[in-house]
Amino acid sequence: MKGFFNKYLHIDLTKKRHSDLFIEDNIYENYLDGKGLAVWLLLKYQPPMTPALSSDNPFIIGLGPITDTPIFGSSRYGLYTKSPLTGIFCESYSGGKVPEKISRCGYDAIVITGKSEDLICLEIYPEKVVFKNADDLKGMDTIQTETVLNERHGKESGSIVIGPAGERLIPFSIVSNDLWRCAGRAGAGTVMGSKNIKAIVFKGDIKRPIADEMACQEFAKKTFQRCKDLPTTKAYKEKGTPMMVDLLNSFNAFPTQYWHKGFFDKHKEINSDAMRDRMDVKPHACAKCFTACGKLSTIRQGPFKGLTVEGPEYETIYAFGGLCMIANIEQITYINDLCDRLGIDTITTGNLVALAMEASSLGKINEQIRYGNFDDTVKLIKDIANSEGLGAILSKGIKEASKQLKMQDFAIHVKGLEPAGYDPRRLKGMSLAYATSDRGACHLRSTFYKAELSGMIAPETLDGKVELFIDFEDRLTLMDTLILCRFYRDFYLWVELSEIIRLTTGMDLSRQRLQEIALDITNLIRKYNLQEGMTDSDNTIPDRFFREPLENVKDNLTRDDFEGMIKNYYKIRKWQY
Repeated sequence: MKGFFNKYLHIDLTKKRHSDLFIEDNIYENYLDGKGLAVWLLLKYQPPMTPALSSDNPFIIGLGPITDTPIFGSSRYGLYTKSPLTGIFCESYSGGKVPEKISRCGYDAIVITGKSEDLICLEIYPEKVVFKNADDLKGMDTIQTETVLNERHGKESGSIVIGPAGERLIPFSIVSNDLWRCAGRAGAGTVMGSKNIKAIVFKGDIKRPIADEMACQEFAKKTFQRCKDLPTTKAYKEKGTPMMVDLLNSFNAFPTQYWHKGFFDKHKEINSDAMRDRMDVKPHACAKCFTACGKLSTIRQGPFKGLTVEGPEYETIYAFGGLCMIANIEQITYINDLCDRLGIDTITTGNLVALAMEASSLGKINEQIRYGNFDDTVKLIKDIANSEGLGAILSKGIKEASKQLKMQDFAIHVKGLEPAGYDPRRLKGMSLAYATSDRGACHLRSTFYKAELSGMIAPETLDGKVELFIDFEDRLTLMDTLILCRFYRDFYLWVELSEIIRLTTGMDLSRQRLQEIALDITNLIRKYNLQEGMTDSDNTIPDRFFREPLENVKDNLTRDDFEGMIKNYYKIRKWQY
C-alpha cells in the first residue's frame, strides 16, 4: 500500500538484536498509522499491568503516511508507551526537522523493548542498527548531547535525546530534538531513560512512496495559497503561542496563583509584546510549515543577555508566569531553557513548583517557596531534577507529592497529569476535554479551547457542546494517525483530511469511515487504559474546580454542568456510565 513502508523495526535491547517485521495492509485500513498503529503495537508487545519502568514496557516511535511528503504540517513524530507519571497511555509529539530523518530510515514505527546493561546511543539506519556505548554522553544536558551527536554524524542525520532528569528517571522527563523541540508530556523520556538509552540517531535515504506525488505537490501549493494570508497564519507567524496570554486573561481563564484566579494583573510583563520589546524574536518553522509559530528568542540585556531559546511557548508562560506568578519574561525564558536542558516537562514542573508555593503559603511545609520569586523557583527546579530536599518529594509527580505534602485537596490534576493553561471553570468544554483525554488532563487531544475562544460556541453554552467536542476529538485523533501539527486543524477539516489520505495512500475514505476509524482508536485506547487499572470514576476533574469559583466570572462551571456533559459524552460514545 502506498504511503507506508509496510514494516516496523523491533529492537531488543537485552539481546542486542533487531528485526524488520511486516505489517499487513488491513492494519493500515483499520488504524492508518501514527497513533493508530502505535496503540495496536502497544497492546501487542506490553503484557497487561506491566510497570512503566519495566523492561517489558515498549518504547514506540511512530510516524504517519504524510511524514516527509509535500503536505504542510507533516514534519512530526510521536512517542507511545505506558506513562511512568500516570500509569496509563502515554503519547507525546514533537516537530522540527528530525521527523523527516526518522522517516528516511524506512520504517512506519520503531518498537524498542528490553533494557541495555550500559548507557547506549542507538544508531538507526535502513536495515541496520548500531548499539554504541554512550558513557561519554552521561550527565550531559539535552542541548549538549544533541550538539555532540550532530557534529559526529553530520547534517544528514537527526537525533532524539534525553537530559539528566531522564537518566535519573524523573517521571515527567522529556525527549528533545532539534535543540528546542520536545515530546514533553507524561514521561516518554523517563521510559527511554529506563532502557538506558541516552540518544537515538537516525540516518537514511529512503523516500516514502506515496500514491500521487504530483497531485500531492499541487495540494500543498493550493493549501499555501489558500492559507498563507489568513489572520490565523499571520498571528502565529508574528506572535506565536504567547499571543494566548492576553486572550486568556481577557476571558478570565488564565490560571493564576496555582488555580486560585483566572486573571494575572501583570500579564503584560509576560505576553508576546513583552517578548518582542525585550528580546530579539524571529519566526522559526519546522520542515514543511508556513505558519512558523516557533519564536527564536534572544535576550537583549540583563543577567541573561545573549541567551537564545525557541520560545517560551504559551504553556510555559502560563505554568511559571501564571501559576507561579513570575512577572518577568526574561526570567521565564531562562526557566524554559533550564527545564529543556535538564529534560523535564515545563507544564508539570510549573504546576509542581506552584503547588509547593501554595503549600508554603499555607504553612504546610517548612521551606519558604514564595509566589513570584525567581530564585526560589530556580532552586526548586534544580532540586526536582536532582531529587534533593523538597524537590525529591515533588519529583515523584503530583499524585504522590500531594499525598506526602497533605495537599490532595488543593492539587489540580486528572489521572496524575496537570491541565494546561485553560481554566475549565470559565471554558466549560475544557472540563470535558481534561476529564476524557486518554492521557490525563490534556488540552491537545481535542484543543476545544479553540472552539470556545473563537466564538464557534460560547464558553457558557451547553447545548450542542458535547456534539461539537466529539467532532473536534475525532478529527484530531485522525490528525494523530497522520501525524499532523495541531495548528493545521483550522486548515484541514474532514474534506481535506480525506483528500490528504487519498493522495498519499490511495485509500478513498469517506468522512463516515474516517470517524469510524477515529472511534475505533479511541475505544482501543480506552480498552488499554482500563486494562492498566483506570476506572470510569477517573474520568472527572478535581473537586476544587466546583467548590472554588473564579472571581469576575458570571457563569462558573457547576457540578451539574459537568455531569450533564460527561453523561451525554458517554451516551454518544456508547460507553456504559
